[in-house]
Amino acid sequence: MDRQAKIAEALRRLAPRLPRHEFGAVMDHACNRPGLRGAAPEVAAWLSLVSYVRHVFTDYDALLAEGYDLESARFFVVEEINDVLMRWGVVRRIARGDETG
Repeated sequence: MDRQAKIAEALRRLAPRLPRHEFGAVMDHACNRPGLRGAAPEVAAWLSLVSYVRHVFTDYDALLAEGYDLESARFFVVEEINDVLMRWGVVRRIARGDETG
């Protein structure tokens, strides 16, 4: 099984109710980010999923634009991220203080 198929399998397992159009975007991120090339497929899928939700479904980027540092912005959006992940069937949650995913 090639890397892309392994990431897709991991993503389906992590987020069984992830909508198809969101699945493609998360897959693109997981397969094309240089920093994730050496990551295990499950790790690449998780980090991409959390990053996608953070940037698309929260005010994270707006908080950064307002001058908040990364850690603070992530702190303020963690519950929103967890809400989206829960809707997509993700069991794992991000805890306060572990906002990096």
